[in-house]
Amino acid sequence: MRIGIDFDNTIVSYDALFYRLGLEKNLIPQDLLASKLAVRDHLRSANKEELWTLMQGEVYGSRMGEAIAYPGFFNFAKKAKDFGHQLFIISHKTKYPFAGPNYDLHESAKCWIRKTMPAHGIEFNENTDAFFEITKEEKIARINNLDCDVFIDDLPEILAMPGFPIKTQKILFDCDEKYTQEHSQFNSQSSWQNIENYILK
Repeated sequence: MRIGIDFDNTIVSYDALFYRLGLEKNLIPQDLLASKLAVRDHLRSANKEELWTLMQGEVYGSRMGEAIAYPGFFNFAKKAKDFGHQLFIISHKTKYPFAGPNYDLHESAKCWIRKTMPAHGIEFNENTDAFFEITKEEKIARINNLDCDVFIDDLPEILAMPGFPIKTQKILFDCDEKYTQEHSQFNSQSSWQNIENYILK
């Protein structure tokens, strides 16, 4: 089976990192919920959108190495590889931040893959099996070109895009179960353990 997986907010969770960085910069109160969206909403409500943009560049750039995977992802990836399945990371993100230092965001993500996968006993080549596209359309084209049997993403809009390959099974990674009712047409899973149970059963 050829399994495609999105990267940001599907494999990697940024909640703790955004919260930590917000505290370091004295931009958020300590009692704020430790989540990426809570930090974003707090800064926007304080008319500090530009600081939120700068934080994103820092998190996805120079601080990327501090980000953690969602619980269960590495276990799923190792089992899938051990069972002979092929894994592909297919994401879309800008190559450089919209503001601030000119970090190479694609290279930062590949560096994270290069360091974390082998540390968890997973053989994975970030140069041949990880693809970071600039646009959503290019991401869909990559899913199609790689002939994925399954694709896992946290964004319903990606799974619903025109051109998404009909043969590819869509799995919505919805850890907070915020989309499940509205997007009941997708196979929603709230954890990597659930995805493992479903795909590798």
